[in-house]
Formats: sequence, C-alpha cells, structure tokens
Amino acid sequence: MKNQKISFPLLIIIIIIGSGLYKDFDFATLTFKRPYLDIVYGISLIVGLYFLFKGKKESE
Repeated sequence: MKNQKISFPLLIIIIIIGSGLYKDFDFATLTFKRPYLDIVYGISLIVGLYFLFKGKKESE
C-alpha cells in the first residue's frame, strides 16, 4: 500500500461540519433543529468529502 497524503485542513473542516450536523439532529423525532442551515451543512459536507477522496485518487 502506497503512502497516501490526506489534506489535514480539509479533514478538520469536514470533522467540524459533521459534528455540527450531528449536534443539530434530534434523535427522538428524527428531525433537524434548523433544517435550512443543516441543508447547507450537508451540501458542504458532501462537497468536502468529494474533494478529500478526489485528491487521493489523483495521487495514485
């Protein structure tokens, strides 16, 4: 297995956005507290994950 570089700043951003989504989710009612803001969080989380994994494939 080759040594693959992970973008550390991007990883920190993804962790922060993911924890924000987790905190806003209400498990009792299975809803979000602020749905419009959480949609923005979700989109940015997906885009961040896309760029994180896209960067890994280009280095191979």
